[in-house]
Amino acid sequence: MTREIRFYEKYFVEFYVSHDSSVQEKIEYVFKVIRTVDRIPLKFLKHIEGTDRLYEIRIKVRSDIYRIFCCFDAGRIVILFNGFQKKSQKTPKKEIEKALRIKENYFNNKRGDKS
Repeated sequence: MTREIRFYEKYFVEFYVSHDSSVQEKIEYVFKVIRTVDRIPLKFLKHIEGTDRLYEIRIKVRSDIYRIFCCFDAGRIVILFNGFQKKSQKTPKKEIEKALRIKENYFNNKRGDKS
């Protein structure tokens, strides 16, 4: 019982390639956990309060904290959206809003709705 991880458009790839190998390795490790562990620990994946099915993948490398937004599609598919380096306690509202727009675009494109 594994999950499949896909990225939507270029948001995640641009985030990923902008970081050094230590950050990329930690991202890969967390993806492996998400793909293979039945109940993903909250330290790696958490629902964003007040949103409809938007989650954040949580990455910590040394004292740096990174977030990658995602959602689930068809149960076992994880769709990756935008990522960012977290600089404060709260997740910035503009990053959540961006992720929600990308998620909406993803589902609209999937349905074939180009409006």
